[in-house]
Amino acid sequence: MTSLTEAIRSRPRLRLSLAAAGLIAVGGCAALGLNHPATAPQPLPTIDRPTPIPKAPGRPNGASLTDAQAQAALLTPTDLGASWTATRGFATWRDGMLKATSSAGECSRLLNALYTDELLGGPPRAVIGLDDTGTDAQLRYQIGARRPADVDAVLGWLKSLPAQCARFTATTDNGLQEDVRVDAAALPEVGDARQGLHLTIATTTSDGRNRLLTMDVAAVRVGQDAFALTNGGLGDVTNAATQAAVQVGALHLTDVHRRGRAQA
Repeated sequence: MTSLTEAIRSRPRLRLSLAAAGLIAVGGCAALGLNHPATAPQPLPTIDRPTPIPKAPGRPNGASLTDAQAQAALLTPTDLGASWTATRGFATWRDGMLKATSSAGECSRLLNALYTDELLGGPPRAVIGLDDTGTDAQLRYQIGARRPADVDAVLGWLKSLPAQCARFTATTDNGLQEDVRVDAAALPEVGDARQGLHLTIATTTSDGRNRLLTMDVAAVRVGQDAFALTNGGLGDVTNAATQAAVQVGALHLTDVHRRGRAQA
């Protein structure tokens, strides 16, 4: 009887042990990832696309210089000597003698380009005026904003003027008659292409005074960029200042190009 009773009492403990063993087995399967219940799919991580960086706006008319570089390439009074200073304003002879027209189309175009400071065929990128206090001459220097092919076309046009406009008459806004002469002028061998002119404009004012305007003109292309200048006055206009301005102007442009490449 005793052994039978102990056997009966031991059965609940056996069932509990088996049940506990079953729970442990199920937990172990879960831990091993076996027979997982279905779950909702998880989204894949996403990577934000980088924001496109806007391109810098193109420079005017294909010129290679920035506005700051064009300003840095201008002449300064110290480039020409002690007698040169920053201009006090446009010389009075500009309105009095350059603001004129001619029946000869290309010759009238030349006078207009000189008057408007558009020697290279369009508004300049940067411009400066310098006055010679010793002679009252005025030098106007500009950095152009034209493509090299357009600059070369302008240089070709300037080269043709000593033949087309060797001597012609023009009429000012005040009705004065002018006798204009145009000659070719030699320039220093700088840059990639260049052209120089020498003009004289003679007239007689309404009160009988004779006036003679003398002017040097130069245009030079240096690589992708170009500069032009006029050096004129009613007194002594020194060609040495014109030659120096051309040489120093080419050096300034070359230096700006070199520094630009070094910073790129």
